[in-house]
Amino acid sequence: MRNHLGSYECKLCLTLHNNEGNYLAHTQGKRHQQNLARRAAREAKDNPNPQPILAPKKKPTVRKSVKIGRPGYKVTKLKDPDTNQYSLLFEIDYPEIEEGLQPRHRFMSAYEQKIEPVDKNFQYLLIAADPYETVAFKIPNWEIERSVDPDKTKAKFWTEWNKEKKIFKLQLHFKKKDLPPGDTASSNPLPPSSNPLPPQPFSNPLNPNFR
Repeated sequence: MRNHLGSYECKLCLTLHNNEGNYLAHTQGKRHQQNLARRAAREAKDNPNPQPILAPKKKPTVRKSVKIGRPGYKVTKLKDPDTNQYSLLFEIDYPEIEEGLQPRHRFMSAYEQKIEPVDKNFQYLLIAADPYETVAFKIPNWEIERSVDPDKTKAKFWTEWNKEKKIFKLQLHFKKKDLPPGDTASSNPLPPSSNPLPPQPFSNPLNPNFR
């Protein structure tokens, strides 16, 4: 390194050099290399279990979008006359969805959410797509049938994202339930106490500790 006098000094070997070329030649010489080896051996002896140098962790990139409100939606309540299974069809409009994204969904139990009092009779269907607010539909806590089929008329659970119309669809069937007294297979709506409520804004659909 260069000292205050303008000379080049090797503090390892305690030598002075008039110019940079001479200093660089010294660092490649036998004396300097021997001193480097001695220093390395001394450090290894003093510290037999050196800690590995870890590369700094990269912080995950967090998407920050300005929310523009809740999307428009439509919920259709049906019942299969052959199996007596109740069904819900969700249609969500996302005309201003961010380029390259498509809506995501997940189910959340009443015990995971922190917004409403816990009611074990209900669960939540969360649907999210930036820059819209995440919405949650409160639906009966019945077991959902997960069977899939390329033919949507036969599938019991399916999703569809129409990139042109910017409409996300999700249909689910609850597993067969005993019908309420006086109900018939031809009736369509769910029991009044089990109707899905209007969606509420939630902050993060993929993180159970969303709030």
